[in-house]
Amino acid sequence: MRLLVIEDDQMIGESVCHGLRQEGFTVDWVRDGMTAELALENDVYALALLDLGLPRKSGLTLLKELRQRGNILPILIITARDSVNDRVSGLNSGADDYLIKPFDLNELTARVQALLRRNAGRAQSLMVWGALSLNPLTHEVIHQGENITLSAREFTLLHTLMEKPGAVLSRAQLEEKLYGWNEEIESNAVEVHIHHLRKKLGSSMIGNVRGVGYMLSKST
Repeated sequence: MRLLVIEDDQMIGESVCHGLRQEGFTVDWVRDGMTAELALENDVYALALLDLGLPRKSGLTLLKELRQRGNILPILIITARDSVNDRVSGLNSGADDYLIKPFDLNELTARVQALLRRNAGRAQSLMVWGALSLNPLTHEVIHQGENITLSAREFTLLHTLMEKPGAVLSRAQLEEKLYGWNEEIESNAVEVHIHHLRKKLGSSMIGNVRGVGYMLSKST
């Protein structure tokens, strides 16, 4: 799952990106409001973490403009502005949550997961497709009662497919979820991850619609 961090502070940005990547997220990082606006024109992100005190365009202005254009991307404000008026202004401008710096990375991750669940219309973290279950919080995957060990990429790919069970996702769509801007993508990377998942979950678990993409098959 791919996230965008919009934060101009070097130390905070590096810490947040590192923590989220450790949790299996693909993360891009921008440091000003104008660059963030350009990044968000591509509909590849599941959520954005937004600082308010940004150069070139403030976070609050960016947020208001996004909502005015009908962009419903979940936004978690991360800021040192801790007054009640600041929190009310951020939430009334369209933020989905508001976290005050300094914060614990575990709390940040929990809030990100909660917003992603809410956006997907799920009250619980656990995702289930037949005999297959995936827990984004614990990174546990269970298939037919057995714990399955997946690499970070394999987990992200499976998570992406389970978000839209039955839908066909193209290789390009899967690459966008798996890789950030500065990561080199080999031409057969998605196919390699699919091959490994099939070995671990069964060859029939992930179907291929020739010339279109991949989808979860019915699991028994």
